[in-house]
Amino acid sequence: MSKDEEKLAATDSQEVVEDLVSDEGIQTNEAELEALLESVSVDASEQADTKNWQLEAETLAAQVNDLTDQAMRAKADAQNARRRAEQDVEKAHKFALEKFAKELLPIIDGLEKAVEAEVATGNEMTTLREGVEMTLGMFLSSVQKFQLAQVDPVGHPFDPALHEAMAMVDAPDSEPNTVIAAMQKGYTLNGRLIRPAMVMVSKGSSKVDQQA
Repeated sequence: MSKDEEKLAATDSQEVVEDLVSDEGIQTNEAELEALLESVSVDASEQADTKNWQLEAETLAAQVNDLTDQAMRAKADAQNARRRAEQDVEKAHKFALEKFAKELLPIIDGLEKAVEAEVATGNEMTTLREGVEMTLGMFLSSVQKFQLAQVDPVGHPFDPALHEAMAMVDAPDSEPNTVIAAMQKGYTLNGRLIRPAMVMVSKGSSKVDQQA
């Protein structure tokens, strides 16, 4: 074989090899591309599933928070309702006797007036007077057991929350705005005023609020 023939054969062989390599390379690239596309498709699907799961988890978390808030509000409402009910029951127990107590006050007033009248006459102690005083004492002792307390304001400063001023008089021996006489004693039930004391107040430089 001449040198020219050898060069020609070598050239043809190189071209054939290059063609094969080129075809295989293309096939290899196509296979890799398909694998890459499949991988990208799988990754996208997984990402979509993950995103959907995250959205569902966030939705469930929001619903749980809402239900928790509703449960807490319901619990607070129930506690407030129970507290109000307990307070109402307590008030009912404390002041259930208020109407009855007011009906007793004129009886106490009458016994006190009877004793005061006997004392004002200057007569000696009689059996009747002693009986009236004993009855009055027992009566007051009994009502005090039910938290009915007498407001005897004589000698105390005028208090519009407890007293009702009927008149203001000159009283040089008393401090201004001091109660010097009670025309009718006041009463409280469990600390709440059910009848103000009707009083006479000494004059002074300060004005007395006559609204009890």
